[in-house]
Amino acid sequence: MNILVFQHATSENPGSFCELFHADGAALHIIEFDRGQKPSALERFDFLMVMGGPQNVWQEDEYPWLKDEKAAIREFVLEMQRPYLGICLGHQLLAEAVGGRVEAAKTGEIGVLTNTKTDAGRRDPVVSSLPDPFTALQWHGAEVTALPQDAELLASSPLCPVQAFRYGDRAYGFQGHIEATRDTIRKWAKLPEYEKCDDPAYSPDNINRLSRSVEANLTDINAVARTVYETLIRPAIIKTTWTRRQADGNSR
Repeated sequence: MNILVFQHATSENPGSFCELFHADGAALHIIEFDRGQKPSALERFDFLMVMGGPQNVWQEDEYPWLKDEKAAIREFVLEMQRPYLGICLGHQLLAEAVGGRVEAAKTGEIGVLTNTKTDAGRRDPVVSSLPDPFTALQWHGAEVTALPQDAELLASSPLCPVQAFRYGDRAYGFQGHIEATRDTIRKWAKLPEYEKCDDPAYSPDNINRLSRSVEANLTDINAVARTVYETLIRPAIIKTTWTRRQADGNSR
């Protein structure tokens, strides 16, 4: 099982999913766009997971590699039709890459908050298995404001209408950080974009408060990640791996 991961900061990694990947013997191949790396040979991979980051999808002048990343996402999701999971920035990149729109949020979210399923979410093969509402760490100042065609809204919150969506039948975006671990906040707070920010939300007191909140809710957050893994990632990897091996066998 070959998993491709796009990262935009070393500390914004697959988090609690790493243990699940390891238990299944999946091979992770990490591309760090913020360090100048670029993906190649996308056909080698069975699943694409795209993480969060301090960047915004519209900052292509500041981060030219965003264009390459969006193109890779389009190829993987639209042309190759392979499964995808995007979290926070990865959720927003999926939306924009396949025809949606992302803008600055009217009200950003920072905290451990709950998301409520839509009717479509209650029918969805992945989100239907989550609690309603389900818990996630929120840390974002941008949001999806228009879904692409052929997408279904799966979950919302009072401040962010698009908390989760599915594009087609195998690409998912979650605005909330369902991958959070006990160390997540401490590591993110050290990113220059947040450490030097004068927004009171990033003050040491608020960061410490948020860290305690994550720890207090970690069981629920981790349960969401495990359910997404068991209902989306593991089945998708098995199906894609089998299909690819069948195709390889038929080509010989």
